[in-house]
Amino acid sequence: MKKYNFNAGPSILPQETIDGTVDAIRDFGGLSIMEISHRSKEFEAVVNETTSLFRDLLQVPDGYAILFLGGGASLQFCMAPYNLLERKAAYLNTGTWAAKAQKEAKFFGEVVEVASSKEANYTYIPKNYAIPHDADYFHVTTNNTIFGTELHEDITSPVPLVADMSSDILSRQIEVSKYGLIYGGAQKNLGPAGVAFVIIREDILGKVSRKIPTMLDYKTHIKENSLYNTPPVVPIYAMLQTLKWVKSIGGVAEIQRRNRQKARMLYEEIDRNSLFRGTAAIEDRSLMNICFVMNDPSLETEFLHFAVERGMVGIKGHRSVGGFRASTYNALPAEAVNALIETMQDFEKAKQ
Repeated sequence: MKKYNFNAGPSILPQETIDGTVDAIRDFGGLSIMEISHRSKEFEAVVNETTSLFRDLLQVPDGYAILFLGGGASLQFCMAPYNLLERKAAYLNTGTWAAKAQKEAKFFGEVVEVASSKEANYTYIPKNYAIPHDADYFHVTTNNTIFGTELHEDITSPVPLVADMSSDILSRQIEVSKYGLIYGGAQKNLGPAGVAFVIIREDILGKVSRKIPTMLDYKTHIKENSLYNTPPVVPIYAMLQTLKWVKSIGGVAEIQRRNRQKARMLYEEIDRNSLFRGTAAIEDRSLMNICFVMNDPSLETEFLHFAVERGMVGIKGHRSVGGFRASTYNALPAEAVNALIETMQDFEKAKQ
């Protein structure tokens, strides 16, 4: 039975990424990519090519460094304020991960929550809030994996804009120059778990008075080209394969077109089908994590079993929301969305 991977992360990868990484695990210049030295010229070339492709695909301007670090996005919740928060920081609370990032920042200074949608279980993105002009930075989570909401446009901020883009990086075109720092885990749109990406405007660094431990200082990793310590070698190599795939199919513009099409198809079925309804505000619906519930909750277990029997993997919703979640990341083909839509339609017919 063919399986369709809707997991929220770690999630589906392009077959080209899997094949290319497997080949390198077997043979990378006579050794396995798992056993080469990270100090070797061969791996330095991998890092340089990954950086160059990242810069090219996102049109990253001069003055920005690109890093590949361990610790995932959760370490960045700490690392960003450690490097940037001198007096106070502003945060937009749009979900679980935004709240966790905000919590970590409080260890380093005053944190202002400019707005929150917590009272509505994070079913919308707050609007019409004021960003403090005296904040050291303003932090947002651009896509909320658990609750299925997303910022669809780049924010214009009077202070450096910091963004967790773990679950929507490379899914749409962005204007990097509007951001001071972009970070995220790779395990949704870039590669396997184990590496985080950081895109940082270098002129926002060096402005805090505290001493920063070597490993938590962005300047350390910029100076050493992400090679200060042993990096996650295999995940970086896999990321390179994903970036090559994105480039080969037409870049971020083509990925964005595909993602909009997939999301439109599935949201249209959710809105049409008498058994289902979406959970996020329509204008804030995520293109990456499509959350929906059943109008009759007693049917949820039955539908889940029905879907699993047809090859749907990972569609059970997070416990914070319930229901179902279809993660339609970059590598998910439209074929998978069509299969889920047919499953929903067949279940509706069975209940009529």
